[in-house]
Amino acid sequence: MLRDAKRFGQWQIAPERNLAAYFLACSSTVDDAMRLAFLLLTLLLSACATSPNAADKRAAIDQQGNLRLDGVPASDPGLSESLRRYQNMRPATFQGWLPGDRGVLISVRFGEVAQLAAVTTGEGMRSQLTFFDEPIAKALVSPDPSVNGAIFTKDRGGDEYFQLHFLNFADGTTRLLTDGASRNEQPVFARDGRRFAYASTRRTKTDFDVYIGDVTSSDAHRVVLQQGGTWYPLDFSPDGQKLLVVQWFSISDSRLHVLDLNSGELRRIELGRGTSADSAARFDLDGKHIYALTDVLGEYVSLVRVSLDNGVVVPLLGDESWDVEQFEISPDGRYLAVVRNVDGSSKLKVYDRHNDDAVVSEMSLDFGVMSDIRFNGSSTEFGLTMAGPQVPGDVFSRRINSGLLTRWTRGETGGIDPASFAMPELLRFGAHDTDPAMMGLPRQIPFYAYRPSTPGPHPVVIVIHGGPEAQSRPQFSEFIQFLVRERNVAVIVPNVRGSAGYGKTYLALDNGKLREDSVKDIGSLIGWIKTKPEFDASRIGVYGGSYGGYMVLASMVHFGEQIRAGVDIVGISNFVTFLKNTNPYRVDQRRPEYGDERDPDMAKFLESISPLNRASEIRSPLFVIQGANDPRVPQSEAEQILRAVRANDVTAWYLLALDEGHGFKKKSNRDRMSQAVIQFFDRYLLPVR
Repeated sequence: MLRDAKRFGQWQIAPERNLAAYFLACSSTVDDAMRLAFLLLTLLLSACATSPNAADKRAAIDQQGNLRLDGVPASDPGLSESLRRYQNMRPATFQGWLPGDRGVLISVRFGEVAQLAAVTTGEGMRSQLTFFDEPIAKALVSPDPSVNGAIFTKDRGGDEYFQLHFLNFADGTTRLLTDGASRNEQPVFARDGRRFAYASTRRTKTDFDVYIGDVTSSDAHRVVLQQGGTWYPLDFSPDGQKLLVVQWFSISDSRLHVLDLNSGELRRIELGRGTSADSAARFDLDGKHIYALTDVLGEYVSLVRVSLDNGVVVPLLGDESWDVEQFEISPDGRYLAVVRNVDGSSKLKVYDRHNDDAVVSEMSLDFGVMSDIRFNGSSTEFGLTMAGPQVPGDVFSRRINSGLLTRWTRGETGGIDPASFAMPELLRFGAHDTDPAMMGLPRQIPFYAYRPSTPGPHPVVIVIHGGPEAQSRPQFSEFIQFLVRERNVAVIVPNVRGSAGYGKTYLALDNGKLREDSVKDIGSLIGWIKTKPEFDASRIGVYGGSYGGYMVLASMVHFGEQIRAGVDIVGISNFVTFLKNTNPYRVDQRRPEYGDERDPDMAKFLESISPLNRASEIRSPLFVIQGANDPRVPQSEAEQILRAVRANDVTAWYLLALDEGHGFKKKSNRDRMSQAVIQFFDRYLLPVR
């Protein structure tokens, strides 16, 4: 049949066109076949004319490099041009100080992906140091200037099987440090700047053991902790004889231990009773105390100092609300830098430990995030990354004594004045339930609202973060800025229950069988939108990735045609199949959040709430986006919901990147994806009914 078809040209017969092929095969003459084919073509064109979604559903698969587009229309040159400036912004991230405090090491995009670069003067030239086709994830500079190099992590095609490499600053060479096959992460240097510890799945592919290597030696790395489960190194003791490690069960359950590298003795550090999240920790210079972040003392993560001799836990910095999300100790032990997450934005203070913890430096952002704090080798200055709605991401440093602020990078913004970018408003809406801590008043759900400068009513896109133990924060998004500035779309970014940053009670409000309470938060948000005349409640779209992708699908199930269009990026469509098919090392990490699918009762519940099993209730257009190498949410999650939705005669676009994982890291892939998303919203969200 196909051979006969080829006689009449390069026919591409899709499965839904088998009827035409049948008529062609059964026709007795070429003329009959051509007449029948013409008749069928006429009927198809007529159907397209009466059904606005028919063309999308029958669109052929288009292979563009490593992108596979199914149902996605061709690129729009006009849209490409208007997006160009937004797609060519280049934020920078602080990775550490160069040896001898001669400048800073940053990561910034060169061409397709982020690479490492050196900057030796404020806003000076960026000297590229790495030249890979894959992005550099993280880098760690050796504390010994004579080593003159850094460890960095890199995977392949987004598979997250990170390998550790050593970059020699002297000659620019790189050397693979790990096995090239397992997942390796969390490298930490000893004070000698040569030995380093890291976690690896090398032994079983599921458990994270702890290894020690030497960047100056080719000797095999030594496994020092092999307990099963997930273990990460945090810090070497000043004498290099002990290693601070954490046993990680979930975001709300992590336990600190001290490992004696000579005897192998492993000792738990008890910070309090019950389960707690004891995450980041460092040795004090005396080797007899540690600093640690823990939520054992209350709702929020606080900084404590712990005696290793008697276990006494001393809270530091007072009993302030909001999480301490990062701390850093200067090399000489004198200064302590602390960053708090205050309602989503960062507040930084530097304390003088030799002067009754006096505050010697203070920085805060009304809307923005400070991260990656590092002191220089001489303990006179600290560097950091700052990002906000009007700052895509830049590297700064501040001298402790003078307060002098140096800007090392000025990220390109595509020729757009950064001051013209939309700023959000931090608001709250009432949820469907009440908050016992607020005397029975409706629970308050925080969100950011980005509004166009033009008169409304505006269509709305709700952007939902992943995790779910994560937090949407006021950082720069070229996608949001384009929607607001170029499409006059209002963008609302909620932190539904289960989000981090608002205390451990709020964090646990969606666990297990409480899962759909977070979906109800989106329903309450839709209700709030309907009360605001500046918004057009008949044009609401949803957009989210990972767990946010599940929330997109669940919202389309629960709220029907109140959602005009949805974009699901690497989202979960069925929790049972997700837990079955996600990378094995992740399964036990996710069960505390989602529930254990091995329990028949829990499995039944998870099946009942999975969008895949309620796909018939999705009636609005859906765009599914996936990376083929995703180790977290596998490709099968995307394709099973795609098939189910299409089986109900609903428009569904699909974009698959063959060289990406859990999110798109390569510029050309991101560019095409963002253009396709805008095309999708242009077609299905923006038109007024």
